[in-house]
Amino acid sequence: MKDQSIWYLENVDVTNIFCQNKMADNQEAHTVKTFKKNEYIYMPDQASDKIYFVAKGRIKVGTYNESGKEITKALLNKGDVFGELAIIGEETRRDFAVALEGSDICVVESEKMKGLMKDHNNVSLFFMKLMGSKVLEMEQRLESLVFKDSRTRIIEYLMEMVEKRGQRVGYEWVVRNFITHQEIANLTATSRQTVTTILNELRTKNILTFNRKRLLIRDMDQLKGEATQNV
Repeated sequence: MKDQSIWYLENVDVTNIFCQNKMADNQEAHTVKTFKKNEYIYMPDQASDKIYFVAKGRIKVGTYNESGKEITKALLNKGDVFGELAIIGEETRRDFAVALEGSDICVVESEKMKGLMKDHNNVSLFFMKLMGSKVLEMEQRLESLVFKDSRTRIIEYLMEMVEKRGQRVGYEWVVRNFITHQEIANLTATSRQTVTTILNELRTKNILTFNRKRLLIRDMDQLKGEATQNV
């Protein structure tokens, strides 16, 4: 399976841009900040003037609806970029970003990033494709909510995790740092109980196994078949 990580959309060394900037005229373009578990990187209505790169750890990006219920937009891992709307005119944040574990985040001021984009076309192209990819991902999630049942949404999310973060081990696929059942429920607009029931069902069928640290897919083809049963 081909790695579908956003970083392979364009041949850009994102790590060097954000955390080990080797461009002679931009040595001070970034800072590295450490966030503790459950510490917020930014909150709604705060100034949107920085771009963030996950050097270590795990980040949740989400928002709150009118009744105050939390809605998870994305779970981010090492290598992911967030807060990129700052470079296209967002003045204040509409969402929040919080560390799910101890995390190191490289922070670049949006004005400095605009300068990098002006001087380096590949950086501009990278951000164009990053934003386009996120729009497509949100459209796919919306279509899934409208046209697919909860079981299919959960299974397809597991497949997406494997495509983005999975490592092949023989005939099997492993995803390390497996997320909680509640996090899967938040991302698929289902309940934690439904996620647990479906994961246990798939484990009983010997399609996968899991614990708090990893997800192991024993038969990817069979998992794909489960996703199409109710489509």
